[in-house]
Amino acid sequence: MVDTLIPNNAELERLLLDLESDRAERKSSVSDRDSIRKTICAFANDLPGHGNPGVVFVGATDDGECANLDITDKLMKQLSDLGRDGNILPPSSMAVEVRSIRGCKMAVISVLPSDYPPVRYKGRVWVRVGPSTRLAAIDDERRIAERRRGADLPFDHRVVRDATKDDLDTDFFRRTYLRAAVAENVLQGNNRPLERQLISLRCLSEEGLPTYGAVLLFGKDALRWIPGAYVQFVRFDGKAITDPIKNQKRLSGPLYEILPLLEELVNINISVPTDLTSAVEIQVPDYPVQALRQLLRNAVMHRSYESTNAPVRVNWFSDRVEILSPGGLYGQVNKENFGKGVTDYRNPLVAEGMRVLGYVQRFGVGIPLVLSALHENGNPPPEFSFETGVAVIVRRRG
Repeated sequence: MVDTLIPNNAELERLLLDLESDRAERKSSVSDRDSIRKTICAFANDLPGHGNPGVVFVGATDDGECANLDITDKLMKQLSDLGRDGNILPPSSMAVEVRSIRGCKMAVISVLPSDYPPVRYKGRVWVRVGPSTRLAAIDDERRIAERRRGADLPFDHRVVRDATKDDLDTDFFRRTYLRAAVAENVLQGNNRPLERQLISLRCLSEEGLPTYGAVLLFGKDALRWIPGAYVQFVRFDGKAITDPIKNQKRLSGPLYEILPLLEELVNINISVPTDLTSAVEIQVPDYPVQALRQLLRNAVMHRSYESTNAPVRVNWFSDRVEILSPGGLYGQVNKENFGKGVTDYRNPLVAEGMRVLGYVQRFGVGIPLVLSALHENGNPPPEFSFETGVAVIVRRRG
């Protein structure tokens, strides 16, 4: 949770009582979570340009009175999950907190304006106009996009100065990516040219230059501009890096090609021995597929692509798998809160793209899924280190 997201009590009370404010929404319950998500999306887009958080008061009636809603831990978890279930892209910066306002206990959802608009909920852009939430018009989206940050953009949002639209696989973008990212009825309704569609999804700048994120996701030659944008896989016939190599692969190309190849490598290299000591034949893999798959996706998504020529490295030994992702922990994530639901994104466009392509279901739950899968399979917990990039060792099931 980011404390700076939450306005102070005086500001919250003012917003709660201002029935015409475009920064405040009141919900007496959570029965319509779809509506709350649309409002979160609209606050993140900040069409009026306030630069301040929008607030959803859960437990307040339309006129700002107390709805006497029971604010439980379960309810707070449900509200926290609204912004990270992968339906709002790019992920919004939001905080959920219990507050007592004018003697009424309610849940307060504060949403910061996004640095990477437009933000979409289920492929649609939502905005606030006065006290209501509605779908954005084309001019609304253009106004929102013009407020994107400049020099302090994350690496994958910056433009590749000597590249052009022709350096992107626009057939893949039109055929697959666009239709997964934007709702079909929106595509049919606005009938935009290809260049405007690329700009809307942060794949081109307003001047028509590709972003590094687009080059990574569906560029024709990512290595030309990002030399470390590949995965080096080595399978050793033993426990040491000096042992003979059984197999090695260099996976390069756009991420939409690399990611399925990685999953194929995991499936090929996992062994499934049969336990003959039991009365019933039991087959248990030496590593759970879900755990290695999640760790590899994380390595590709969260690595540093800037100022390094190093690839993601996967060393598969006879007793363990080691994965090294260039770049350390980022932003709010540190050694103490790593894997405990705190998220931040060095590459928000890559994260969004992997969600669009189906490689992320929910944000912030990857490491808990890894821990659960290893435990259920009988493997030891993973061993993380953060000295040179982010490294993890997964040991074989005993």
